[in-house]
Amino acid sequence: MTVLAEWFARAAGVLLAEHPEDGSGRMLSSPGLRTGGRFYAFCPGDDVIVKLPQGRVQQLVADGGGTPCSPRAGRPMREWVQLRPSDQQTLAAYLGEARAFVAG
Repeated sequence: MTVLAEWFARAAGVLLAEHPEDGSGRMLSSPGLRTGGRFYAFCPGDDVIVKLPQGRVQQLVADGGGTPCSPRAGRPMREWVQLRPSDQQTLAAYLGEARAFVAG
């Protein structure tokens, strides 16, 4: 298990304890988090991918903090961004932001 995957598992445990109505599952064969039946984050190994408003995704990509998420060539997911947070607190902040966006 990568360090990021460990951070993701810890942060997921905290979020699921705070929001027992949420759940976990697999998205694109990776551990993920969902609220209201909709995924808002998943962790495929060395990256974490979160769902955020398209403008926020564009901002993260422009700032160099993220890369566009395109699991299939030529099929970008406009509201998803691939990140490599530098620490667990930053990861937790991204997960919280993504949950708030998806939960509405």
